[in-house]
Amino acid sequence: MTNSAVVLADTAAYAAAVEQASQAAAAYYATGESTLDDDAYDRLARGIAAYEQEHPQEVLPASPTGKVAGGAVVGDVPHTVPMLSLDNVFSAEQFATWTASLERRIGRPVTAWSVEPKLDGLAIAARYREGRLEQLITRGDGTAGEDVSHAIGTVVGLPGQLAEPATIEIRGEVLMTTEQFEQANTVRTAHGGAPFANARNGAAGTLRAKDRAYTVEMTFFAYGALPLPDSGEPTATLAELPHSETLAYVAGLGVHTAGDTEVAPRTVTTVEEVQARIEEVAALRASLPFGIDGIVIKADLAADQRDAGVGTRAPRWAIAYKLPAVEKVTRLLGVEWNVGRTGIIAPRAVLEPVEIDGSTVGYATLHNPADITRRDLRIGDHVMVYKAGDIIPRIEAPVAQLRTGDEKPVVFPEVCPQCGSDIDTNEQRWRCVRGRDCRLVASISYAAGRDQLDIEGLGTTRVVQLVDAGLVADFADLFTLEREQLLALDRMGATSTDNLLAAIDAARAQPLSRVFCALGVRGTGRSMSRRIARYFAEMDRIRAAGVDELQRVDGIGKEKAAAVVAELVELAPLIEKLVAAGLTMTEPGATPPPEPGEDGEGAAAPDGESTGEGGLPLTGMTVVVTGAMTGTLEKLSRNQMNELIERAGGKSSSSVSKRTTLLVAGEKAGSKRTKAEDLGVRIAGPEEFAELIGEFLPVDA
Repeated sequence: MTNSAVVLADTAAYAAAVEQASQAAAAYYATGESTLDDDAYDRLARGIAAYEQEHPQEVLPASPTGKVAGGAVVGDVPHTVPMLSLDNVFSAEQFATWTASLERRIGRPVTAWSVEPKLDGLAIAARYREGRLEQLITRGDGTAGEDVSHAIGTVVGLPGQLAEPATIEIRGEVLMTTEQFEQANTVRTAHGGAPFANARNGAAGTLRAKDRAYTVEMTFFAYGALPLPDSGEPTATLAELPHSETLAYVAGLGVHTAGDTEVAPRTVTTVEEVQARIEEVAALRASLPFGIDGIVIKADLAADQRDAGVGTRAPRWAIAYKLPAVEKVTRLLGVEWNVGRTGIIAPRAVLEPVEIDGSTVGYATLHNPADITRRDLRIGDHVMVYKAGDIIPRIEAPVAQLRTGDEKPVVFPEVCPQCGSDIDTNEQRWRCVRGRDCRLVASISYAAGRDQLDIEGLGTTRVVQLVDAGLVADFADLFTLEREQLLALDRMGATSTDNLLAAIDAARAQPLSRVFCALGVRGTGRSMSRRIARYFAEMDRIRAAGVDELQRVDGIGKEKAAAVVAELVELAPLIEKLVAAGLTMTEPGATPPPEPGEDGEGAAAPDGESTGEGGLPLTGMTVVVTGAMTGTLEKLSRNQMNELIERAGGKSSSSVSKRTTLLVAGEKAGSKRTKAEDLGVRIAGPEEFAELIGEFLPVDA
């Protein structure tokens, strides 16, 4: 990825760019509320640097080039050692050029590199005296920073007392995790404040706030340490330690580092290994519970750092490899209201198209009407849009300082946009009072889909025919269709009719998990439907379950359990019709849980599995499938693979973690295999896995 610079044609354009960059940097480092997103600022700064290289006699004093924090901030607490920024590269080619330059400067190859995440937070120096936290200081202009010691006690990972009585300065990033950010906005808006635009904005504003009526949590990640004057041993020897050993020492003191995360710092020996780790971290970015905007690469050895030296803005022994932006500012042009298959009325933001992470984004999720109100979104607002990996883009919040006064309120619908019926607004997610009947075609098409009842030949066009002809009012009516009724429809000959009837008849044998999924119960999908079916084993037991019993299923909390119970009451007539039509209402291989008072008074088995499955080959195992399957598994979809895992007693998962027991790795397994190897997770190929669960394979597999 390359980060193209803004082209500045003349002196006036250059001066305007310097002013814009200075204003943006001042807002960014003061409160996080910059008028430019990171990508736009980077391109502007590179354009300024390019212009100054060609016109050195025109460089303005206010230029951000070569200055820490773009020269935007100052402080009143001097740093014992300058607290510098990092220079950036944007591609493998630029990184290779930088490493070659570093090795020429020190006169030898670098034999140890530290590769770690570039956390999207605020740089902080935490000063400890004899093990007690005394002062927190921002980066400021690199030579002096702002005292924010009032925040002591609100930052997770910065203990008030170290494990040893060390006199030391620990440097790192303060940020908000995704969970902390959501909680911060909930608390902030409840107290009448505007929501934070993004997590960095939230951390910046919170760190400096002194007199709020509420407190919110932040997290600290250490990235380095140095001895304070008169620190004594052992901290006085920190300057001679490799960077990796310094981080280990800091972690041993009880300070939080990235060492226990999926993107933990790693020491490697070659540039090729560095590049491989960069790709691994980039692949994990979307799944992380905190924001990163790049990867930091450092010469690990103290001798290499000393010989490389530092510049006025950044050390010469470290570089930031920036990743494509996943967050940009654009305009909210409108809001569309779409009705889903269960009658849920969902708002969708219409955006001025913007390129994020390699794709053009024109729409973003808005969750529900309450979310729009909480974020105070208005048509015409400049909004911060976030996208990472395959995650649906979402709007974080409006950039309030860019409002002109011409913005207009979002108009909420008064009746269902699909059918004109009344809207049930009792919950956060609004719903048409007709529920599934509002989107009957979508509801039936979903039930007939490949991962539900798998009725081949029943596409949306055919469903529309059946609904328009009055032959089906729900998907249970599919099982009462007669040959003569289908032959009377357009483009339905004898062969297609017989094939469709055969597919419908075959669907009667689908297991309970598929039938339950076809019901489309809100808050459940394929995976949750399988867990529910395996736990209860029979539809009657699911329907009889109360809130407390449903919570015994892995992944179901009190709120979701209550919603499922209510939904099943609503679906009772449909379920009765399915029973009458002869559909399977049991889950093969599953054993019902004991009744209360029997065998442990009805206690659930670990991970929400039914009891009595101890003899299954995958009992107690969490299994992840990745890559292209081969051999007997080649024709199975990912959903079918997950069904196999759960029928064999295991729990399927989509991501590799410390809890993963087995990774089934097919061709082109990619980053999941690499992560499994790093964690020491057992890896099996498709053939080995097929042999392990052979008795559960479909007959035609």
